[in-house]
Amino acid sequence: MCGICCMVSLSAPAPQNSIFEKDILNNLKRRGPDRSQQLEKIVFHPPYWCLFSGHVLHLRGPMTPQPVEDSGNVFLWNGEIFSGISVENEENDTQVIFRQLCSCNSDSDFLTVLSSIQGPWSFIFYQASRHCLWFGRDYFGRRSLLWQFNKDTDTVLVLSSVSSVSNNQWLEVPASGIFQIDLQDCVALKSITLMLHPWKFPPTQNIVEEIVTEVINIVSKSLPAYVSFVMNKSTSLVAPIIPLNKEISDMTMESQFFSFPSIVADVEVLQKFLAEHHKKKRAHQFIDVLSRAVKKRVLCLMRNTDPFREVSDTDLKKSHIAVLFSGGIDSMIIAALADRHVPLEEPIDLLNVAFEITGQGNQNSSIKKYNKKKKQFHPCQECLNINNIVTSDSSLSFNVPDRITGRAGLEELKIINPSRTWNFVEINVTLEDLKAVRVKHIRHLIYPLDTVLDDSIGCAVWFASRGEGLLTNQGDVQPYKSPAKIVLTGIGADEQLAGYSRHRACFKKSGFEGLSEELRMELSRISSRNLGRDDRVIGDHGKEARFPFLDEEVVSFLNLLPVWEKANLALPRGIGEKLLLRLVAVELGLTASAVLPKRAMQFGSRIAKMESTSEKASDKCARLQSASRE
Repeated sequence: MCGICCMVSLSAPAPQNSIFEKDILNNLKRRGPDRSQQLEKIVFHPPYWCLFSGHVLHLRGPMTPQPVEDSGNVFLWNGEIFSGISVENEENDTQVIFRQLCSCNSDSDFLTVLSSIQGPWSFIFYQASRHCLWFGRDYFGRRSLLWQFNKDTDTVLVLSSVSSVSNNQWLEVPASGIFQIDLQDCVALKSITLMLHPWKFPPTQNIVEEIVTEVINIVSKSLPAYVSFVMNKSTSLVAPIIPLNKEISDMTMESQFFSFPSIVADVEVLQKFLAEHHKKKRAHQFIDVLSRAVKKRVLCLMRNTDPFREVSDTDLKKSHIAVLFSGGIDSMIIAALADRHVPLEEPIDLLNVAFEITGQGNQNSSIKKYNKKKKQFHPCQECLNINNIVTSDSSLSFNVPDRITGRAGLEELKIINPSRTWNFVEINVTLEDLKAVRVKHIRHLIYPLDTVLDDSIGCAVWFASRGEGLLTNQGDVQPYKSPAKIVLTGIGADEQLAGYSRHRACFKKSGFEGLSEELRMELSRISSRNLGRDDRVIGDHGKEARFPFLDEEVVSFLNLLPVWEKANLALPRGIGEKLLLRLVAVELGLTASAVLPKRAMQFGSRIAKMESTSEKASDKCARLQSASRE
């Protein structure tokens, strides 16, 4: 994880007062607290100037300060190579990818290298021999990169992992391909032409032109007139996943799905599904591929940063891996699979966030609503033991639904592996804390997104990933701050396995065909809706977000399956959505959480109703607007 930034001016020497804004520099340093440095590149013929700023969070291999430079080339890298390109334990992936890019003799070679990387990344690369600036994000957009154009100032372009709320508009760099700028042409034409090398799919090698065209149309409306797009349709940038299977079942198969008898979400229904050989085989295939994805993400880091220092008992008991943990099926499965690969002597931190419920009436209402749902969806009461969990909470003000299911999930994980130390971190947020931190930090991280939904999720993820809360051990409550630099999150499961309520509405209206198209759209827009924001928010703590459900192998496996093997929304909530994942949960021994219905983070943590009960998720958030004026 790193904070990367680049400023470009079409003049030389460097423009006066052309330094990074203080807020941006501070936000970049929070992302990369281990090493910071800057590098200038001045060219007189044609005249242009670039300033590169790199801020490193050291996680693997030898410490490699950024930006790195060789033969005039300059490189900024914010990513992880999990596979596709070989990176030895004693190597740093920044140096590995930089050497490969410097050795490229053509655009095709350059794009082929980027196509081979599996893992999250964003980058900025200055190619000295051709006066070119390359930049972009991985196929899913798992790492943030923003741009800002300023024709009326000396600095015409700024690229940055994170920004600050300002009068000059920032936008997220689309994750639709790799961008290339010829700085010689920019100087001559006094304008900027963005050459887009879009992703194309194997084996047909076709560009998804409707997606790229849609992105270009949306972004172009927000860019100044002197910035234009050109698309390279002969691109050699190959998407790291296979296309979505759009196969639709015949009426006989559909009718068999529709007739399956069930009126409530019961784990016995899932067990009956698993009695069918094909479904059990699919569940185990999914377990295998998802387990490999989790393994890469929990083992790819240095657990002892000083190889010459003797490892102490304290080091062994230090958590390196944390999970954003609601007790829902996504986070439960991530935690259970992490347990397979994290060394047994090492604790795993379960980060559970709750926002204060104001008023006794609201507290009682929250508990009553959850108990009502419990009776409907959880026949396995001996597994959940929810009544005992509720009454044992000494602070009813934070007894939100995600706290209740989180504690229940903790008990299930203890059953699966009682030898593991599971640190259930209760992160309690008051209204005063929320308001103060939103103004100081979070609004800069959410920006340029600005809706009520972005505010709710962004704030919840920021407090959760910070990891400051309470640990309860045998009745003893102690303050705790998670030292883990890796934060695993379950994002991507709902988008691929039809977990949202809108998927159910879509299925009701248009059947499997409509649902399949909706899932395609979900994955194509996840970079602009979720991932850039979440990367900025989690990275603000000097931690790295890792997304097992968006591993290239996982996505390709799920894309290979027909939609009805992933979800059957003719079945009730708690069964039909994310059906394949629920079968996985049962096979992993998570029988109670396997039938938990989907509950959005903003509602489970109770942040959505903390400050206003009349807002819509898509509304512009007045709190972010007012904060930006303070």
